[in-house]
Amino acid sequence: MVITEVRIKLMEDNNERLQAFCSVTFDDAFVVRDLKIIEGTKGSFVAMPSRKLTDRCHGCGSKNHLRARFCNQCGSKLDEDRATRDADGRAKLHADIAHPINSACREVIQGAVLRAYQEEKERSKQPGYVSRYDDYDGDEFEETFTQLVGELNAPRLSGAEGYRTHAPHGQRGNHAAASEAKAAVGERGNFGEGIL
Repeated sequence: MVITEVRIKLMEDNNERLQAFCSVTFDDAFVVRDLKIIEGTKGSFVAMPSRKLTDRCHGCGSKNHLRARFCNQCGSKLDEDRATRDADGRAKLHADIAHPINSACREVIQGAVLRAYQEEKERSKQPGYVSRYDDYDGDEFEETFTQLVGELNAPRLSGAEGYRTHAPHGQRGNHAAASEAKAAVGERGNFGEGIL
């Protein structure tokens, strides 16, 4: 898998640790958005896209974020120590949506993203700078998409490229009985006829 594009959206200087959002495209075919570039104690690093973890209220069963002190639905006080903790004792409040499986992959992604971040910071100093982060309008991918659809719809040879061709599925099990019942109802007239 090759990283074919990295897009960066710089954040305003607001004295926060979040420096930028970015998206990474793999093989001109798959994009992962909402990666974050964060300023850490040892320099910048890339955080993968994540979601807030939730649990349920013991009173009403509604979902609440783990940082919530009270239930959003019924207002009951929630246990503040309900989050699981890692080996260092820190509460686990987020779960990655997409992430590298091994450290080598993480280093490749982080290296590409941080290089693109530095380039984007230099571009931002130019007059008339506009971020390209939100430019996914689809025009540049139309040819690739058309080619992909053509490949998917092309006639396949049995066993070619790992594809298995087979006959269309016929009616099995209760499906045949259900279609016969629908045909019988159709012969009797319109649905609901004679109720009122």
